[in-house]
Amino acid sequence: QVQLVESGGGLVQAGDSLRLSCAASGRTVSRYAMGWFRQVPGKAREFVAGISRSGGSTEAADSVKGRFTISRDNAKNTVYLQMNSLKPEDTAGYYCAASDIYLNPERVATTPNPYNNWGQGTQVTVSS
Repeated sequence: QVQLVESGGGLVQAGDSLRLSCAASGRTVSRYAMGWFRQVPGKAREFVAGISRSGGSTEAADSVKGRFTISRDNAKNTVYLQMNSLKPEDTAGYYCAASDIYLNPERVATTPNPYNNWGQGTQVTVSS
């Protein structure tokens, strides 16, 4: 199993930027397709962005396209989520996830089910 620890969350104003980090340990992150999800109390966990094991393919939710970018640095065993032009509706707990079920290194998972490793989350709060 890989252990995932998120960091970089905080309280910001609308229009600001944040970069979330997901540091992996236990196994090299290069073995995994990675994703970011977010969740607010009382609602289902929502896909934000994902990146393939190779790093060559990415996906993002329509609500964050053009504002959020996922990237990975396998040498640092870390995945990032760059969030620009933040909006109050981006307020949520953000979770990093890893999936090793795909043989295809270009596959990106956009739903929670394929992910079998999760971090504890980091809170992002955007004030208006």
